[in-house]
Order: sequence, then C-alpha cells, then structure tokens
Amino acid sequence: MRNLLIKRNEGEANYDIDFQCHIKKLFGSLMDKVNNTAVEEFILLAFSDLNQLQIPLFFVVLFVYIICMFGNFVIIILVIAEPSLHTPMYLFICELAVLEIMFVSCIVPNLLANLIADKKSISFSGCFIQLFANTALGTAECYLLAVMAFDRDLAINKPLHYSAIMTQELCVQLILLPWIVGIITVSISTVFTAKLEFCGTNEINHFICDYYPLQSLACSNTFITQVVTNFGAFVAAVVPFTVTVGLYTHVIIVILKINSAESKQKAYSTLSSHLTVAGLFYITAIVVYIVPKGTHYNKFLALIYTVITPLLNPFIYAFRNKDIKKTLIKSRRLKLCQGSFQY
Repeated sequence: MRNLLIKRNEGEANYDIDFQCHIKKLFGSLMDKVNNTAVEEFILLAFSDLNQLQIPLFFVVLFVYIICMFGNFVIIILVIAEPSLHTPMYLFICELAVLEIMFVSCIVPNLLANLIADKKSISFSGCFIQLFANTALGTAECYLLAVMAFDRDLAINKPLHYSAIMTQELCVQLILLPWIVGIITVSISTVFTAKLEFCGTNEINHFICDYYPLQSLACSNTFITQVVTNFGAFVAAVVPFTVTVGLYTHVIIVILKINSAESKQKAYSTLSSHLTVAGLFYITAIVVYIVPKGTHYNKFLALIYTVITPLLNPFIYAFRNKDIKKTLIKSRRLKLCQGSFQY
C-alpha cells in the first residue's frame, strides 16, 4: 500500500512538473512576442550629458533656427518678386531654400523640445517619419546640387545654346528630379529598417532618428537591411557627389581657357557661391559619416551638418551673388522712396 502511495505521489509530482513546464513554454513564447513588439517609443538622449548647458544650447539653436528660416524665406521672396530673377539658376536657388526650410524644420523643433523637456521620447511612428523626411530631403539636396552644377556647366560651356537646351520643360523636370529620387531611394531603406524587430533598450544616443542607431537597437538580423541601406546611401550621396565634382571640375577647366579677363571674372563670380555652398554641404556631410559611428563627437558634427550649414547657405548667396545683392538694394531703396512719399 505504501509503495502504491509513493508511486502515486511521484506520478502527480511528474504531472505537476510537466504542466508547469508547459505553462512556462506557453507564456514564455507569448512574452517573447510581446518583447519583440514592446518598443512603442524611442528615447533620444541628444545632449543629456551636458546637463545645465542644455539651456544655453537651446537658445543658441533657437536663434540659429530663426535666422536660418528668415534668410531662406528672404531668398524665396526675392526670387518670386523680382522678374529679373526668373531664370533657371535662381529657380534652383529658390528650390534649395525651400529644401533647407523643410530640412531644418524636420529636426530642430524636436531638438529644441528635447533640450528643455524632462521626457525625451519620440513615438515609434514619429521616429520613422522623421527618419524618412530628413533623409529624403537630404538626398534631394544632394541631387539638387548636382542639378545646379549641370546648369552652371551648361551656361558657361555653351552660353549661346543655353536657352535652347534649358527649356521650360527641362527646367521643370530638373526641379522635380531631386524630390523623386529622394523619396524613392529613402522609402526602400526606411521600410526595411521599420520591419526590423525592436526589443530591449530603446535609447538612441543622438538628437535625430538615423539608420545606424536604429538598426543597432534591433534584435533581428540586420544584414539585408544594412546592405539595402548602404546601397541607398551610395545612390543618395556618392552618385550626386561624383557628378557634382565632375561637372564643377569641367566648369573650372573651361573658365581657365577663357582669354577675356572680364569674362573670366564674371564666370568666377557666378560660380563662387555655388562652389561655396556645395563644398560646405559635402565637406560637413563627409566628416559626419567618416567619423566612426558611436563616437562622442558624432552628434556635435551632425549638429553642424543639420543646423549650421542651412543657416549659412542663404547668406552665401546673398553676399556673393551680384544679382541678389542688387535686388536687395533695389527693394531697400524702393521702401525708402515709398516712406519719403508718405511724408
């Protein structure tokens, strides 16, 4: 009888153990699924390590943002209001100003909120919307700089045939090209990144959502996604950079062959602002992406690339472009004349 009771107790114990294992496996698999989809927001650490210095940085970034918006809006208004600036070159400059306004507006407002808010989070969908927007606009700017280089090459290399080649239809196509390439290229990389499974930590040591920090948080295999992202980066940056450098090199060679000192000076004057903007954009971008990922200075370099460079562009065109300076002086004189007539 005693042996039977012992066997019975052992059987019940084994049954209890099997039942508990089964429950653990069931809930374990459910918990795994929950963990893989648990990330509903990301924490942008931004400049949290600066502590009290975040407040002065807030006012500096806010001031730069206001000046940047003002400068780019002035360029847009001048190009629209002045009939003499209704040429392909100034339409491209106007488009660049629009891109800069949209680009900084995708990043800076969220950065400003991050610098003064206790909660430094961004929603899952908001993070990927920001990722798509800023990378698409950045790609569009790369291709627009290539388009502007093509326009200058055509104007300086073939001045007599410029009007016949640069028709209204071609100009519209070149205006739309950067937007189309930017949207298509970035859409693919963003979709692949968004499909990754995110679990565990959700802290991003940056002030924006970017591909590398997001992919490093994924708990699924990122090999294919990284290949797609790298190919997208090649199409987005390397291709237009190569085209831009090649076209400006050709332009400089053509200018050096010009015999007339006056014509050569005029060509250099027109080209100088374009070279300055393109050089500033690509130099800062290259420095940001050459520096090893995850370094302490990475986000400070990105701040220059995403905030300071867009601030300088309208002033480079305003102070180095004779036509825009003349338009500014003309509009100022017109206001002074109107004011004197009112009195």
